[in-house]
Amino acid sequence: MEIRPMRADDEPRAVEVSLAAEVLFERAGVLLPPDDPRELFAHADRILVAVDAGIVTGLAATVPLDGGVHLEQLSVHPDHGRLGIGSALLEEVCAGAAVGGSPRVTLTTFRDLPWNGPWYTARGFSVLPEEEWGEGMRAVWADEEPIRVRPRVAMARPTG
Repeated sequence: MEIRPMRADDEPRAVEVSLAAEVLFERAGVLLPPDDPRELFAHADRILVAVDAGIVTGLAATVPLDGGVHLEQLSVHPDHGRLGIGSALLEEVCAGAAVGGSPRVTLTTFRDLPWNGPWYTARGFSVLPEEEWGEGMRAVWADEEPIRVRPRVAMARPTG
């Protein structure tokens, strides 16, 4: 498996990966509004893809936020789940943030879904108390109102 920046020719498969990953939410009874991953791709600062045998199997998209790096999306195609792809992408995001001088990586996620809050906790993230949110995180939280169909949390992991 290789992790590298997304190229233009990766986009169609990255869209497939993102949309396929949403099936996990549906199976858990979480109904989310329709999403077009291309909107995220258009505004993301950095998009990494995991590639296996020439096929994109996962992606991580980040944006700068409140002086740090914010993980907007981490998706792995369900056919390639539980193989360490998500963890590898996450570690690459965190390593890149550290090299870039970011003090932390933040994200928002569903608190209780096993592959969300608990998964990030096991990888060094902790809940970011609201009193520590910057203006950027407050804006993200407000923008995500349509997907707060279950309890969500903001989380952070220091890069140092």
